Amino acid sequence: MKRLHVHVGVDNLDQSVAFYSALFGTEPSVTKSDYAKWMLEDPRVNFAISCKEGVAKGVEHLGIQVEDGAELADVYGRLKKAGGPVLEEGATTCCYAKSEKSWIADPDGVVWEAFLTQGESTVYGDSPDFDQLTGDNAAATACCAPKVEAAPKGCC
Repeated sequence: MKRLHVHVGVDNLDQSVAFYSALFGTEPSVTKSDYAKWMLEDPRVNFAISCKEGVAKGVEHLGIQVEDGAELADVYGRLKKAGGPVLEEGATTCCYAKSEKSWIADPDGVVWEAFLTQGESTVYGDSPDFDQLTGDNAAATACCAPKVEAAPKGCC
């Protein structure tokens, strides 16, 4: 069964952990000095926050987390059908987890990841340079998300 993933950049981790713990009615399942994650069942979502220097505040990226290789292959197929460049990152370390993942940006630049978590990591991990993804509104400084060029302002 798939799970929606939402990653939000925050200014103050302690205040945000208190807020989201009250909102969700539970404490995070993972807490680090710069990161926290709730694996909620109702609604079924992997909700993460981080306060890394230089990271955009607010929604950084969205994703679809899968439970096995067959689901990952299915979602990867959907990414390719969605159009636009797909960055197949493969095995990586991000957000204190080891994962297999790929990325895409929607027509407005919202960055999405599809991933299968394969274990924990003792390090946060790095974001590779994802120059092949482009979009208007993507968070160019998101924690593990692709670095996406912003379009010139003037619309809306």
